[in-house]
Amino acid sequence: MKIVVCIKQVPDTAGGVKFNPDGTLDRAAMLAIMNPDDKAGLEAALRIKDADPENVTVTALTMGLPKADAVLREAMAMGADDGLLITDRVLGGADTWATSSTIAGALKNMEYDLIITGRQAIDGDTAQVGPQIAEHLGLPVISYAREIQVEGDSVIVKRQFDDGYMMVKTKMPCLITALAELNDPRYMTPGGIFDAFAKEITVWGRDKLDVDDSNIGLKGSPTKIAKASDKVAKGKGTVVTPDSPQEAADAIAAALAEKNII
Repeated sequence: MKIVVCIKQVPDTAGGVKFNPDGTLDRAAMLAIMNPDDKAGLEAALRIKDADPENVTVTALTMGLPKADAVLREAMAMGADDGLLITDRVLGGADTWATSSTIAGALKNMEYDLIITGRQAIDGDTAQVGPQIAEHLGLPVISYAREIQVEGDSVIVKRQFDDGYMMVKTKMPCLITALAELNDPRYMTPGGIFDAFAKEITVWGRDKLDVDDSNIGLKGSPTKIAKASDKVAKGKGTVVTPDSPQEAADAIAAALAEKNII
C-alpha cells in the first residue's frame, strides 16, 4: 500500500508575517513550521504503516521554495520513507487552484493508493486544495477526518461536524483531508533525524509535472489579492450601559444564553 501525504511549510505566525509588494506572503523572510492539519495527516499515515510495516510506504510531498526540504526531512525523521519537493520559479505565487493543479500534476506521475492532506493551511484557511486535488485526479474525497481505518482495499473515516459525525466508507484510491484533532503527532527521534538528513530528497521542477502552463504559478491563479495586511480590523461590538452591577451581569448572561454558550 502506497500512501502519499501532502504537507505544507507554513509561516510560524507567532513570529509575525511579512508581505511582498504584490500582496503575496514573503515566505523566504519568515520562520516556518509544518502545517498542523498536515502533521496530523502524516501521523495517521505513519500509524497505518506501523500496523503493517512490510507492506505500507509513506511518501511526504510538498510544494514550495527550496528551503521547504526542511519540512520533508522533519516528516522523514518522524517515519516517512521518502520525500518529494516540487519547486520551480514558475510555480511561485500560486493560489489554491494553481497549487492543487501543480500537486495533481505531480501525483499523476506517481503510484498511490491513498492520498492524505490536511483540512486547511493556517496561512490561508481555505480548505480548498485537498478537495481540488481529488477533483483534478477524479478521486473520491472524504474531508474533515477525525478517525481513519483501513479495511482491505477500503478506508472507513469518521467525519467530524460541529454537532455530530458521519461514518463514511470508500474504495481506494481516494483522498482524505485530516483535522488537527485527528491525533497527537509523534516526535522526531534522534536516530530518525540522522537518517532523514542522510537521505536524498527527490526534487521535481516544472518539467516533471503533468499540468498545463495556464494552470500554474501566479499567472495561472484566478484569485487576485486586492489587499493584504497582518492587521485584522475588529468590529465595535455591542455597547451596553447598565445602571448597576446586577444589570451588567444580567446583560452578559442574556447575551451568552442567546448564543447557546450557557
